[in-house]
Amino acid sequence: MFRLAMVQMRVEGGNLEANLARASERVREAKAQGSDVVLLPECMDLGWTHPSALTLAEPIPNGATFETLRALAQECGVYLCSGLVERAESGNYNSAVLLSPKGELLLLHRKLNELDIGHPYYAQGDRLGVCETEFGTFGLMICADAFAKDNVISRSLGYMGADIILSPSSWAVRPDHDNAKEPYGGSWDTTYSGVCKDFSLWIASVSNVGQLTAGPWKDWNCIGCSRIVSPKGETVLVGEYGVSADTILYHDIELTPRPARGCSWYQHWNRA
Repeated sequence: MFRLAMVQMRVEGGNLEANLARASERVREAKAQGSDVVLLPECMDLGWTHPSALTLAEPIPNGATFETLRALAQECGVYLCSGLVERAESGNYNSAVLLSPKGELLLLHRKLNELDIGHPYYAQGDRLGVCETEFGTFGLMICADAFAKDNVISRSLGYMGADIILSPSSWAVRPDHDNAKEPYGGSWDTTYSGVCKDFSLWIASVSNVGQLTAGPWKDWNCIGCSRIVSPKGETVLVGEYGVSADTILYHDIELTPRPARGCSWYQHWNRA
């Protein structure tokens, strides 16, 4: 069993320094509450589809933002998963990393199923991976990856042996959205539930909160509603809805680890 902390934090578009400071504070708080694994939102550093992605993105590994997270994972002794905007020779990517308590880069996932409005900012990823840990096998996807046709991305992670899929997300609604009339999150529950039941796995997805201040959805609101779905297909935890719903959600997760296989992403990546 391990304690998962989902950091439903405010993300300010383009404000790298403030976002990193806030994330660091929340990770330390999560560790103080006994967390073993900490999950941060999609594009935690710069905000999803913020134009700063084209100028402020940094490499993974070796970029200053990545190194800050690496040191944070080591300091707190936790598995740390975060969405980051990545700069690479082949383009910029909407990426997510999983770091070990020793600061090792275990997984790097580049979003595959980006929305059309994200294409000017992010290139498309081309691989998936899982990694065995003492807590079970982890897989990564990002937000709309879950909505790929026939759930092919999340199901592929299930076939690869994932016990839990971590999904940094950025869930946004129009400024006039009325949650009382149109409760947010049902489509995520439905999408996650079938995969969880079919593969007896968990899916944990955390969204940021705050207003989008630039980009194609300027003035839309990111509203949290982070959630965890169990291997029975049941939504067992839902975060508060709202542009100001900055909080940390905790859940104790018990997995049945499978035979160790190491990190298939790491092996694949180094063969490429």
